[in-house]
Amino acid sequence: GGGRAASGRARAARRAGACDAMSIKLRDLIRNVRACKTAAEERAVISKECALIRTSFKEEDSTFRHRNVAKLLFVHMLGYPSHFGQMECLKLVASPRFLDKRVGYLGLSILVQDSPEVLMLVTNSLSSDLSHRNPYVQGLALSALGNLSNPDMLRDLSGQVLKLLSNTNANVRKKAALCAIQIFRKVPDMVEDFVP
Repeated sequence: GGGRAASGRARAARRAGACDAMSIKLRDLIRNVRACKTAAEERAVISKECALIRTSFKEEDSTFRHRNVAKLLFVHMLGYPSHFGQMECLKLVASPRFLDKRVGYLGLSILVQDSPEVLMLVTNSLSSDLSHRNPYVQGLALSALGNLSNPDMLRDLSGQVLKLLSNTNANVRKKAALCAIQIFRKVPDMVEDFVP
């Protein structure tokens, strides 16, 4: 009995060590990139980290998903490809945790590409969060909708934005007004829907 328990603990420790190797923090990645002396060295650090992030995504490891998406946003800022993180952003948006939603919406507003499947999933997530009872989640969804500014998405969700213009929370009303401005800019024929 004791030998099996010891080997089980050893396996768990190896798995934990593997997870720790895979999940360096964003600040450590930034430090590693800054320490690079050449562009080739930087590319090597980024490609190694992207490979680790892809592996983590394939293993459906949700523990460090928000950390990995944040690192992808940094990689994107450096000019490297990071579009493979779109679906992970959607998974974060679907999470009940506010931190996950915040990173997910930030990732969507930067990484999303105009593929119809992804936009449909994003529209469904936004619709769900615009109806959420938490005003902070509603604010995140309104900000993301304003930033994404896809005309079809704006058209589909304009009714919910209109409803949020009369919300009791001042912050939600402000974000709804800013989102309405984006609707007017991208879909000018919808102005009449917002004017009483």
